Amino acid sequence: MKISKSLIIAVVVSFFYAGSVFADNVPSGTISIDETQFGLIIGGSEGSGILNYQGSEYLFKTSGIKVGGVGVAKISAAGEVYNLFDLGQFPGTYVAGDYGIALGGGAGGVVLKNENGVLLKLHSTMEGIDLNIGVSGITIKLEAAVPPADED
Repeated sequence: MKISKSLIIAVVVSFFYAGSVFADNVPSGTISIDETQFGLIIGGSEGSGILNYQGSEYLFKTSGIKVGGVGVAKISAAGEVYNLFDLGQFPGTYVAGDYGIALGGGAGGVVLKNENGVLLKLHSTMEGIDLNIGVSGITIKLEAAVPPADED
C-alpha cells in the first residue's frame, strides 16, 4: 500500500495544529462523570458528576440518547472544562464533533461541546459490554453546589 507524501504531511500538520487548540488555553475547571449506558437498538444513558469550578464543586446529572447498539456499560470519565466563563454556561446539551482537537493516544477519549461553546475534554474507562457504544450527545443539568467540608 502506497501512502502519498501530501497525505502524511496533512496528517502531521493536523496533529500539531489540533494539539495547539488547548495548548494556549488554561482549563476553566475539571469534571468527573459516572454514567450507565443501556440499549437495544435505541438506548440511552444516565449518570451524575462533579464540576470543579472556581474553587467550588457542583453536582450535576447527565442523560443521553443513542441509536444502535446492544448492551449495558458503566463509564467513568474525567477531564478538563474549557471556555466556561460563567456557571450558567455549563448546563446544556453537549455533542461530540470534530473540533480540531487531538486527544493523544486515541482510545478512551472524547471532546464534547455545548451550545454555549463550553468544551469538555474527557478521558474515559468502561466496564461491561456494549456493542457500538457511544452517546452522540449528553444533556447536563446542574443539581447543587457541594458544601465545603468542615475543618475540625
